[in-house]
Amino acid sequence: MKDNLQKFMFEHAGVRGELVELPNTWQEILSHQHYPQPVKAILGELLAAASLLSANLKFNGTMVMQIHGDGPIKLLVVECDSELRLRATAKLAADAVITDDATLSELVHSRGQGRFVITLDPNDKMPGQQAYQGIVPLDGDSISTIIENYMMRSEQLDTKLWLAADDQVARGLLLQKLPKIGGTESSVEDETEAWNRAVILGSTLKQEELLSTDIETLMNRLFWEESLRVFEPMHPQFHCNCTREKVGDMLKMLGQEEVSTAVAELNQLDINCDFCGKHYSFDQVDCAQLFITTSIVDGVIAPNIHKH
Repeated sequence: MKDNLQKFMFEHAGVRGELVELPNTWQEILSHQHYPQPVKAILGELLAAASLLSANLKFNGTMVMQIHGDGPIKLLVVECDSELRLRATAKLAADAVITDDATLSELVHSRGQGRFVITLDPNDKMPGQQAYQGIVPLDGDSISTIIENYMMRSEQLDTKLWLAADDQVARGLLLQKLPKIGGTESSVEDETEAWNRAVILGSTLKQEELLSTDIETLMNRLFWEESLRVFEPMHPQFHCNCTREKVGDMLKMLGQEEVSTAVAELNQLDINCDFCGKHYSFDQVDCAQLFITTSIVDGVIAPNIHKH
């Protein structure tokens, strides 16, 4: 089965929808990490949500969704770029004890300090341009509710999400009420009625059904009485952009003293990418080279550029 994202519009109504299924991407993510069942469910739902929201963005760059937790889960990260290439990871507390019936609030918001962050990072930044970042408290007892509340607060968009993930697949349904542009009072009422009807139909979807049914069948089953305009399907995929150079940059950010101390003690620094599991090794020569290169650029090459 391919990973698929299907966009559709309700004809004669300001409502758009999307369905996504991510068996391959999700399996690739799970192959690199071993998470307790509740963590899998939450991370998989966040993965499905990120693909659904990214598909609507007219944006050349990467959307990063993060949940910073104050409980057993310290961090959840999902990245999705404008080509629907995805990666995801979770960080657990060292002493985390997670039961199978643990709730989202218990895992990430147990002391009321959890927060949800969406970052839009353009590929081609203008000079001085920063990535856009929205940060809100974790307002809701599910991933879908947190994102719905975020979209209403930050984008003023009525959004409904149905999300599910298990060991095999992550799937999701998104419905969004499009902004009203002009029109009469009666047409506003009609569009509100159309939105409410779409949400009622979507709300008949149970989590077990979402997990066990492909998205083409789901769309036909949920909206068979509606006139839909269906677009060409899109195909999300797993992709990790880690490189040895980026790992080196991360080490440089730690500072020469800390890196030198660590490599002297261990002889070699072994670093695995949290997203894809790829292994990088830096021995004492490699680590010294990171900082020697910087000093050569700063102290020797740069002045020579300005010689007459």
